[in-house]
Amino acid sequence: MDYNLEERTARFGKEIIKLTKKISKNIITLPIISQLVRSGTSVGANYREANGASSRKDFKNKIYICKKEIQETKYWLEMAVKADLAIKEEARILWKEAQELTLIFTKIVSTMNKRTED
Repeated sequence: MDYNLEERTARFGKEIIKLTKKISKNIITLPIISQLVRSGTSVGANYREANGASSRKDFKNKIYICKKEIQETKYWLEMAVKADLAIKEEARILWKEAQELTLIFTKIVSTMNKRTED
């Protein structure tokens, strides 16, 4: 298990790119591929931005964005599978990783909110 979240989110983005290269290209899949690549790769970019944040508020905001982007990625993975069943198994593995990342980002936000209340 990789606990370095920067590396983990970067690897996730790379796996999204790898998956989208396998999707058959047509009028339906092209916009889905584009959205999936955008959301799936932006998670890591936003997490890196969070680590370079200028304040706690900025960090928290970037983590919220990571959480939103990973949720969006799960949606586009579902749509990609509907458009091309051949990627179902690989997409399922990435969806599970996206769910784990969702839980991690949720926990980070929750912990930050608790610290603010104390």
